[in-house]
Amino acid sequence: MPGVVKKTISLSDELAETVEEIAREEGKSFSGVVQEAIRLLKRQRLSRELKSMQDYWSRKAREKGILTEEDLMRYLEE
Repeated sequence: MPGVVKKTISLSDELAETVEEIAREEGKSFSGVVQEAIRLLKRQRLSRELKSMQDYWSRKAREKGILTEEDLMRYLEE
């Protein structure tokens, strides 16, 4: 498999059992379950980051009185 790096990780017995159970239930490999969990975590982190940026720029817009698209268009035309 190109672009694959093998790493050794340590998991508690309970977490390892959980991963094995999920793998059996979903017909995936242990590694596949761990990879999916990491991808999900990455998406969640990016989603939080995007929400934070949206909140920041929404706050900035409100401070300038930009509440609608029309307000934004007027502001950009100035």
